[in-house]
Amino acid sequence: RVQLVESGGGSVQAGGSLRLSCVASANFYAMGWFRQAPGQEREGVAIIDDFGRTIYADFVKGRFTISKGDVTRENTLLYLQMNNLKPEDTGMYYCAAGPKASLTPGLFGTWGQGTQVTVSS
Repeated sequence: RVQLVESGGGSVQAGGSLRLSCVASANFYAMGWFRQAPGQEREGVAIIDDFGRTIYADFVKGRFTISKGDVTRENTLLYLQMNNLKPEDTGMYYCAAGPKASLTPGLFGTWGQGTQVTVSS
């Protein structure tokens, strides 16, 4: 069974940085990070495809960077470097994988359990 496991969340003050990691037990065309704040819908944050092309939500451009680590036959590593964090970045961050590079959550069929990010002012 394919698994995505996130790590790296935590609590930081505004202006701080965090690096999220995701280990996927397979290779996918598109992988990305999504987030969901309490009472809000899940939204796309950053996506990367098999060619290294990236898509960012406007609210993270210039602050977040998505990248892939070494890809083997067994797994794929995905990262999200988050700098200059703001209180509105608070939420559960999910790693996801799917067949199309898009910020639309519904196009992704494989999800991790999420890692919490809390940014205080």
